[in-house]
Amino acid sequence: MHKLDDIDLQILKLLQEDGRMSNVEISAQVGLSAPPCLRRIRALEDAGLIRGYHGIVDGKALGFDVQVFAMVGLHSQAEADLQAFEAKCLKWDYVRECHMLNGEIDFVLKCVAPDLSSFQSFLTEKLTSADNVASVKTSLVIRCAKDVPGVPILMSKE
Repeated sequence: MHKLDDIDLQILKLLQEDGRMSNVEISAQVGLSAPPCLRRIRALEDAGLIRGYHGIVDGKALGFDVQVFAMVGLHSQAEADLQAFEAKCLKWDYVRECHMLNGEIDFVLKCVAPDLSSFQSFLTEKLTSADNVASVKTSLVIRCAKDVPGVPILMSKE
């Protein structure tokens, strides 16, 4: 595992907050010149601590007005069956997140759709009819109070 110091953590925090921040801006904020700062960023990427850079788009502005959490129970929890369900989720565009859980529910899916009718079609034609799916319970999102990507990055002095 990559040993992180406070400068690495500051870099991660800055990039997590704004992935478009330039190396020059980052280096000024962390107190390094640009070349060593860029070397640190590349090392963090090579170590897998920075997995990519993404734009955060406004789903509602793009016509995705419906967000739903679907709790899925499977008939079988054999590893091959779990992997087969995960592979299906990777192919479904409406499924934005897929998390395997322990307990009564096997998976929770975060889904988006343009409208309720579109989500209902996805639900009945794909999700509930998928192999090994025993049950699906859905909860429609009314509003989102917090949606922060990533993880909290705490410096040693915090």
